[in-house]
Amino acid sequence: MAPRLSRCWALVLAISAPLAQAATLDVAWWRDGQLTALQLDENGASRRAAFDGARQVPLGSLWKLFVYVYAIDKKVATPDYTCGGQKNEEVYCCTAGKSIGRDLALAQSCGLFFSPARLMLTRRPWQQYWTERLGRAPVGEYGWLAHPSDLTPERLVSLRSLMVALAGIPAASRAQAESALLHVVLGARGVNTASWFGSRLRVKTYSWHHPQRTTERLGGAAGWLADGTPLWFGGADTSSRILERWAPRLATALPAAAPRADAGCVVVDYFARYPIRSVAAGPVAAVSGLLNGPYQVRFENGRSLAFFSQGDMVLARDPEGRIRLTGRFGVNDYVARVIDREGGTAAPEAAKALAVAARTYLQQNAQWAEGCQRIADSSATQRVSPQPASVDARAIANWTDQLVLSGVNVRYHADTASKDTMAWNQAVAQAGQGMRFDAILASAYPRADLTTLSGGDSQQCVRLPGAEAWLARELPQWERVLRKEAGYETPLELPAVCHLARGTPYSEQSRNRIYVRALSSREDRITLAHEFLHLGLRNHPRGQDEALVERLARRLVDTRLEASQ
Repeated sequence: MAPRLSRCWALVLAISAPLAQAATLDVAWWRDGQLTALQLDENGASRRAAFDGARQVPLGSLWKLFVYVYAIDKKVATPDYTCGGQKNEEVYCCTAGKSIGRDLALAQSCGLFFSPARLMLTRRPWQQYWTERLGRAPVGEYGWLAHPSDLTPERLVSLRSLMVALAGIPAASRAQAESALLHVVLGARGVNTASWFGSRLRVKTYSWHHPQRTTERLGGAAGWLADGTPLWFGGADTSSRILERWAPRLATALPAAAPRADAGCVVVDYFARYPIRSVAAGPVAAVSGLLNGPYQVRFENGRSLAFFSQGDMVLARDPEGRIRLTGRFGVNDYVARVIDREGGTAAPEAAKALAVAARTYLQQNAQWAEGCQRIADSSATQRVSPQPASVDARAIANWTDQLVLSGVNVRYHADTASKDTMAWNQAVAQAGQGMRFDAILASAYPRADLTTLSGGDSQQCVRLPGAEAWLARELPQWERVLRKEAGYETPLELPAVCHLARGTPYSEQSRNRIYVRALSSREDRITLAHEFLHLGLRNHPRGQDEALVERLARRLVDTRLEASQ
């Protein structure tokens, strides 16, 4: 066994060495039984990669995804994991005395939750399940799926076998996994990357030690694109730093999503405030029932409007004999029609922000009836175009699929901003200044969190007033030093300092937030200073250099401690 592993690691070394030296990222996806492989470099170039499906990659934390899917499909009991505070690995799970559920455990990479021993997974049903999924016995290059105990992070697997396994996962359990994994780009592991990916990326991250240089890491992620296309990418660094560094390049390199069915169901009561006199198909009055084709609606106030139905609008009369026109759409089709009616797509980042706001408004205000959400088309709620959604609006609705805001009651207006109300003209102006959709949302709804329809897993901001006060006191002294640093910018507002319940401290540039655990020691203060510097030095040529930032943070804190003694 050892000689075979050595040969495999030699292959990994041969591939990963250029990654470290040339700052490249390898990317692969699987469609129609074919692997497409690219290599991106930091200079903006992309080229066909030299590797193929035989490429050996470390399994790392990806094993948790396969346990998750198996547990869903086989209805394995997955009780919450309670942290006792005795295991170092619990840093990825929860704090002592708290517990973590299945979806958050997957997004946070809590290995203790998915331990095959804890979930009592056994060989025979596991092997049978993966034989059915793969269409072959899990032997040879698929042998890593032969037994739950074979799922170890150091295990090397062929890229082809990984892709085939991801492609074989049933749509229903994949959808649940994707819903959980959307939180990767919204939380600490993918911080600042929702700007680039929206909801396109549904991946499980992994990081592992370089086999010979133990201070170096290999990292990346694997999972699916929004249309179910299996995806893998990897390079030399931790997964979180790879995501943050490569997000803009990776987002442009990903393949276009294939068309897919729209989820959900929204019934729209059209023209709720305008009594209808008649609906006609050309010169002939339209017949009650499902409409298909071009029509014209005439209102009691004398106005008229042409619209087109694709078999998704219904004409009826209520018990009082009044004409009613309703539409029935998927959620993204509905959101796209709101974009067309309330804003437009000329400023795409503003349109993305509007899409999230419109989807949130729907969730907060629609009524549930017969398995659908029901809402009126009205200036008192939000207006919905009776025309089929434009191609651009539908693309934006799909790009933001499932993304919503939590924590505030969302509203928006054409030109007047107020508390928890986004002004469309201001959003367009901000987009013109280069702001991306999540920053536009943060500006309009500073108390809100970007999350998903499944809710619950995003990193909420529980403010730490003591830490914020300390930062406010220290910053004027720090800036005597920081003004000498190239690219340093004083934040327009003091960052919000939020309590970090799990994971490692981080800063969130798009929302001007810092997540830390406490402020009770010198090291805690250095950590807070470190994360502040990532915000202030975001335009510094080495602003993401962890070693440089850490040295400067210690210098700032220790100088102030010495001055106060």
